Amino acid sequence: MDAIGVDIGGTKIAAGVVDGAGALRAQRRYDTDPTDPVAIESAVIRAVNELRAEHDVVAVGVAAAGYVSPQRDGMVFAPNIAWRDYPLRDRLAAGIGLPMVIENDANAAGWAEFRFGRGRHAEHMVMLTVGTGLGGAIIVDGRLLRGAFGAAGEIGHMQMVPNGRYCGCGHEGCWEMYGSGRALTRAARAAAVAYPDRARAIVELAGGPAQKIRGPHVTQAAQAGDPLAVELLAELGTWLGAGISDLAAIVDPELAVIGGGVAAAGDLLLEPARESFGRHLTARGFRGELTIHLAELGNEAGIVGAADLART
Repeated sequence: MDAIGVDIGGTKIAAGVVDGAGALRAQRRYDTDPTDPVAIESAVIRAVNELRAEHDVVAVGVAAAGYVSPQRDGMVFAPNIAWRDYPLRDRLAAGIGLPMVIENDANAAGWAEFRFGRGRHAEHMVMLTVGTGLGGAIIVDGRLLRGAFGAAGEIGHMQMVPNGRYCGCGHEGCWEMYGSGRALTRAARAAAVAYPDRARAIVELAGGPAQKIRGPHVTQAAQAGDPLAVELLAELGTWLGAGISDLAAIVDPELAVIGGGVAAAGDLLLEPARESFGRHLTARGFRGELTIHLAELGNEAGIVGAADLART
């Protein structure tokens, strides 16, 4: 049975037809304005109906960043779109007319990796989506953990550093402030100011000045062998590994999967994360240890996961 998955981002929506084996058969993408929920809905309805005209589909899954209602029918809160207690499914239903589920975007990506990607042979898995922020998904006994109020898996807002860096969620010291693309960008910009000679390669890639630096510039410099860029990615990986050790103490998964845009750094991020995880894991040597791997499905994971969840 084919289903449609829709991934709503801050500036675009992406939709695709996904078959029962997780293969993406067709796609549509449209730019959107995060301040205009009505325009976002119109883009979703347009994309779904264009795909339906060419494919026989049974359901629609919609993935978006934010807190999803326990009934999976609306957005309680979204950080990047003007949704507050927003009945998204009802708003879309009249224009689509198919069974529909709303899901958190990191949950959707994690489910896709669990079903069709790196975690397809696992029963217990955590997924980290390391992009601008830090999202997550938790799979226990083959089931996606959503929690009593629908908000499980918001791992980026575990407090790692009491009285630490201010987070957009309103608290301080969240893991996201140390283990995300935003953290990598902040560290690189600070290094460019403090150590301009060492940061020359990164600044040149960004086209200078320091405020133009983005995470991909750091990754590109590190892949070319720049020592400072390698150090910055290692620092990020260290924070990720430390947090994964905490998740291991709580959930005890067999696998941690790292995805999102920053995962493009590959082993430059993965190896420091593994080393840090080993140093921080409690009772090491007396318990089984999870393995840490990169995600396999890339940017389409949200579409694939949302579509598959709509079928279940």
